Amino acid sequence: MEIPEFVETLDREGRLLVAAAVEAGVEAKVATCPGWQVRDLVRHTGMVHRWATAFVAEEYTSYHPDGGLPDLDEDELLTWFKEGHRTLVDTLAGASPDLRCWSFLPAPSPLAFWARRQAHETTVHRVDAESALGGEATVIPTDVAVDGIDELLRGFHGRSRSRVRTEEPRVLRVRATDRPDAVWTVRLSSRPPLSERGEHAQVDVHAEVDCELAGPAARLYLALWNRVPFPSVTGDPSLAGLWRETSGITWS
Repeated sequence: MEIPEFVETLDREGRLLVAAAVEAGVEAKVATCPGWQVRDLVRHTGMVHRWATAFVAEEYTSYHPDGGLPDLDEDELLTWFKEGHRTLVDTLAGASPDLRCWSFLPAPSPLAFWARRQAHETTVHRVDAESALGGEATVIPTDVAVDGIDELLRGFHGRSRSRVRTEEPRVLRVRATDRPDAVWTVRLSSRPPLSERGEHAQVDVHAEVDCELAGPAARLYLALWNRVPFPSVTGDPSLAGLWRETSGITWS
């Protein structure tokens, strides 16, 4: 995916999120985030949007803390969210490709990083907002889901802070059944996971592995973000359990 596609995704997903929040009401429970109400979700996502905007707009070259959660509720909170989301979309859309600022995952450029990260941040939290309504969530496009799996496996869990580790070397395969090129081999050990995607590395996608997590890309994306059960688990189910227990990404 290219930067304009990420910005378009961010735009769409943010509007879907606030629409779900309005329909559910800020006191509704978020089924995919136990302990949260819709107001908590909107405050968090809106804070992240403003935090991301600052790096791009101000061109900060080092880490800056977020601005904290707003003391707003009901209509004022939803208006605040919409304003921050619109500003983020416009800031990314108007930024120079040569932008230099702080980022925290590998990407072709800082602008590509922030556009991608906020597209996925907002997509996952849009699903959270819709979970407060019950029923099926709006479908996630396959290309978005495949890219999100890649960001999670090779980005977030390629960092030293990943807690997905095993005492003895094990091999986990992640396979999107609706995209032949979307296959990842995740090598687990006492060190951070090492993930390779079939189209980017010499990965034998037919080799034996300890466990395979498979399913349509959109479902697999949400499962890896611990929002829904894994569509299919083949092999040692303890590795699926390990993922559930240790892969969570928290705000810090």
